[in-house]
Amino acid sequence: MLTYSQNPTLKNSLPSSLLFANVTEALGKVPIVRLNKIHPHCQHHHLYLKLESCNPGGSIKEKNAAYLVQEAEKQGLLRPGGTIVESSSGNFGIGLAIVGATKGYRVMIVIDAKTPVTMRRMLTAYGAELVEVPLNAADAQGSMQVARMTKAQELAANILGAWYPCQHKNPVNTDAHELWTAREIVDAFGGAPDAIVIGVSTAGQLGGISRYFKKYYPQTRIIGVDVAGSAIFGTPRHPYKMTGLGLSFVPPNFDPQVLDAAYSVNDALAFSVCHALAKYEGMLLGASTGAIVAAALADTQRFSQPQTMLLLNPDRGDRYLETVYNTDWLTAQNIHILQSDDLVTAISQLYSVPLDLVKSQVSFKS
Repeated sequence: MLTYSQNPTLKNSLPSSLLFANVTEALGKVPIVRLNKIHPHCQHHHLYLKLESCNPGGSIKEKNAAYLVQEAEKQGLLRPGGTIVESSSGNFGIGLAIVGATKGYRVMIVIDAKTPVTMRRMLTAYGAELVEVPLNAADAQGSMQVARMTKAQELAANILGAWYPCQHKNPVNTDAHELWTAREIVDAFGGAPDAIVIGVSTAGQLGGISRYFKKYYPQTRIIGVDVAGSAIFGTPRHPYKMTGLGLSFVPPNFDPQVLDAAYSVNDALAFSVCHALAKYEGMLLGASTGAIVAAALADTQRFSQPQTMLLLNPDRGDRYLETVYNTDWLTAQNIHILQSDDLVTAISQLYSVPLDLVKSQVSFKS
């Protein structure tokens, strides 16, 4: 096993100073907190949440945004006074808006009619311009992603000096997490945990972190998490309310070969875990974090020996006050929040998706 002290790539990789020249330099300096009360398994296993929600703008996607802008500048794809155009349901758009504010770029974010009011207000507060795609552009399952991406590509092609990073298909989207997030995990543990639990989304986080750990710490299990109804794992597609997880296609950066387990979590279970995290752990976190924590707790059922697991928390809960944490909205969506024994039972009934099914999806990437 390669220990932290033996890994030459880690030397001088993480600055020790807490004084930063601008907000983007503060990215990744976040706490890692143990879960203690949300589930009985927390007394036997060691589950730690890496609170990327504590990044300056509230999400892990700011790392991707800062890195992709930096690389685009190096390659001459983005020049002073240029315009950044992207399709985003919120977090990546917010990250680009933050970077754009610090560097003086115009930022245009393509949203759709389902984008929550809170996300819209956050984006405009950072100075982003919003371009909305109408609901009639949705696909048969109600997804707006392809329509948004098409609109973003069209805008970028017709605006002089525009750059479209296309987080969903950009191969560089993984690099920030190989260079930063993976090393932050190793630095915190002085080595590596037994498992890392990651939401798939565009596969940027999963791709970068798994690439690093498969090279230096191959004994660490990589667990991928998606929302039920998404196309990525090959499970049946259907509409879902989750934002932050789920795609209507298999993203090019997704490599199912890196997974040691995969979990598909429905909205009700994910949102229920979010409520439990707030009430029992004192953390108001985003919708996808509920799915990630549910999957991690379900996975511990497979082990009698104590496991140390790192769970990647993508964003804060303030983005979801009008949805996940709004009882009126939950009632309107017919989503019932599980509590106490009912929640423990639901987690015990969550089983992993067969990896053969997940791996068969590689041929269906678009």
